[in-house]
Amino acid sequence: MPNSSLNSSSPAATKEAKSAAPKRSLTPRRRAREYALQGVYQSLVVRRAGSLPNSAAIAKQLAEDPAFRRCQQDLFQGIFEGVLERTDELEALITPALDRPINELSPVEHAALLIGTYELAVDLSVPYKVAINEAVELAKTFGGTDGHKYVNGVLDLLAQTLRSAETKTS
Repeated sequence: MPNSSLNSSSPAATKEAKSAAPKRSLTPRRRAREYALQGVYQSLVVRRAGSLPNSAAIAKQLAEDPAFRRCQQDLFQGIFEGVLERTDELEALITPALDRPINELSPVEHAALLIGTYELAVDLSVPYKVAINEAVELAKTFGGTDGHKYVNGVLDLLAQTLRSAETKTS
């Protein structure tokens, strides 16, 4: 009897399922942004619960992950601390571009928007297209089904004001 591809326990079916999953490019910079997203996410969840987040404890917990040593740690630190230090300022930039109250965003999309906005507003060494793309990739990887489209739209609007000279030349 031929081996059916519907038999999910067959080694061939398992191999096919694994190869169908999209491969992620986990460069040290991408890893740094992913860890920053996780830290900002934790901070947002703690804030939404009515407590003050302990950024040092969050960073320490993230650093305990064995894969953390493969991230660009200075980039992680810059984004994570920069976003947490400027959350109110970043949210003030984001809010006019939203179609709903900021507290109604999922914590993942909220965190991705904070990171993207931070890179657009503060880290001018990152090209605006890279800042948007990286935030969109974070939302694709960790967020809901179409959350990345929302993140893309909001950051594209913000880039037009935060990086107007750069967006006009491209």
